[in-house]
Amino acid sequence: MTHPTRSLIAPSALRAALADRRELAILDVREEGVSARRRLFYSSIAPVGRLGLLVGQLVPRFDTPIVLVDEAGEYAPRAAALLARFGYTDVSVLEGGVSGWEAAGFEVFSGTNVPGKAFGEVIEHRLDTPNVDALTLKRLKDAGEDLVVLDSRPFPEYRTMNIPGGVECAGAELVYRALAAAPSPDTLIVVNCAGRTRSILGAQSLVNAGIPNPVVALTGGSMSWLLEGLELERGQIRTAPRPDEAVLGNARVLAQRAAAKAGVVEIDRATLARFESEANAQTLYRFDVRGPLEYEAGHRPGWRSAPGGQLVQATDEYVGTLHARVVLADDDGVRARMTASWLVQLGYLQVFVLADDEPAVAFETGPAPSVIFRTPGRPQWIEADQLAQALEAGRAQVVDVDSSLAFRRAHIAGARFVAASALEDLLDRIVEPSRQLALTSSDGVLAGLLANQLSERRPGVAALLGGTQRWLALGLPQATGDDGNLTGDDDAWYSPYHYAPEQAAQQMKAYLAWELQLVEQLERDGIASINVIDFGTPTRARSEERLTVLSHIRSLA
Repeated sequence: MTHPTRSLIAPSALRAALADRRELAILDVREEGVSARRRLFYSSIAPVGRLGLLVGQLVPRFDTPIVLVDEAGEYAPRAAALLARFGYTDVSVLEGGVSGWEAAGFEVFSGTNVPGKAFGEVIEHRLDTPNVDALTLKRLKDAGEDLVVLDSRPFPEYRTMNIPGGVECAGAELVYRALAAAPSPDTLIVVNCAGRTRSILGAQSLVNAGIPNPVVALTGGSMSWLLEGLELERGQIRTAPRPDEAVLGNARVLAQRAAAKAGVVEIDRATLARFESEANAQTLYRFDVRGPLEYEAGHRPGWRSAPGGQLVQATDEYVGTLHARVVLADDDGVRARMTASWLVQLGYLQVFVLADDEPAVAFETGPAPSVIFRTPGRPQWIEADQLAQALEAGRAQVVDVDSSLAFRRAHIAGARFVAASALEDLLDRIVEPSRQLALTSSDGVLAGLLANQLSERRPGVAALLGGTQRWLALGLPQATGDDGNLTGDDDAWYSPYHYAPEQAAQQMKAYLAWELQLVEQLERDGIASINVIDFGTPTRARSEERLTVLSHIRSLA
């Protein structure tokens, strides 16, 4: 039996390993809210409390070299022990954690999805992505200008709030649907997101593809709209139309040209089969970049859903292994190619597109099955009605380990919230020996994993079957608010939209300023392997011409 390696790795050695451009996974095992304050550029967040839920998809190959990161040794040893039990065989711990990295003179970043967001800023900085500010857009809309606003966020985010009149057209859907959404080449296309990244990448995707329309990004997205005192719409369901065959044919030609310019390698089924046979030696990720509903309606067996726009911005949430093989697929010849044209520019993945003219025969439906690892043993479950009776009689106590944001919205009455990674450390302080401890999470899966782990230390820990979702659906006693939250916002990064109205504006300004400084921080650090490509299409010139007209309109206002 192979014994796992759990050695320390010095910051300088990790920096050298990154320069070698070989497979390597850097996992930050602190909770997201903590990691977002101080982190390494190329790390993926995999909190020790959620490790069994995340690591199987982030790092699918068991002998991948893994480096664990925390602040200064508080979680990494426990995470290394868990990974060994899960079957991982090459695990090291960054000596001194983030503090050691910083002490060695290397750059420490903040925020979430840092590689993708920094990438967007570098793109705008080097390519001068055309953009328009919120007040100018408002004046153009009020004047009846021929324009369409395409919101490049996923539908759930769009439905939460959107620029008035905007239409949902998430990420990789832009080149696929833009020609149908704006059939006249004179129509100005404005791309927006919540902040900056997806606005920039979305607008630049249309420029790179060379669509005939003028294109601009909304500077600062919906944050800038709100900061100017303008109102957003909420609860909308507008979606950009799908292209007919003629329009799709045009979009496919544009995507093929863009992919070729970016050097995207297209493979056939035989090559894919070879990659699959080699997956034990070289990591392979297979992503379906269509929308989630299309994926659930039918997808290639074993492939994961990764909508293209989200995959580019949040690559670190999907791919934990640097320099791995990534194969993309769609059913239209547009979305996978455009997504791939971005991923190759990130510089740390081997990106391929499955060019499959023959439709697959066998499909799976529904969401992709989760790969989870748990320690030996059988979780102890408790039914909702049994827990309700035990709580009423004072025989049980509930700890919610899922999400502080969800806890604030609604939770089991009397429950306390503890970030999953902190539960083991806080257990003795929060548990009353005379009462049964019941853990809950959104669907019960995370609670079951943690209950199983804790049973070795404290017998009788149970997990609520079906989780908080089932409890709420049954109409059992619930509460709202932060009363009972013992770990604050450690578990999650709170976006500016999560703050109270009196704090939101300040948080939005700080967030936009953080994005803008990423280019300077990258240049100072020199660690990123981003390779920006100028596609040289005439769309940019047309867009700049329209921007000149827009500037004139603003000067007259």
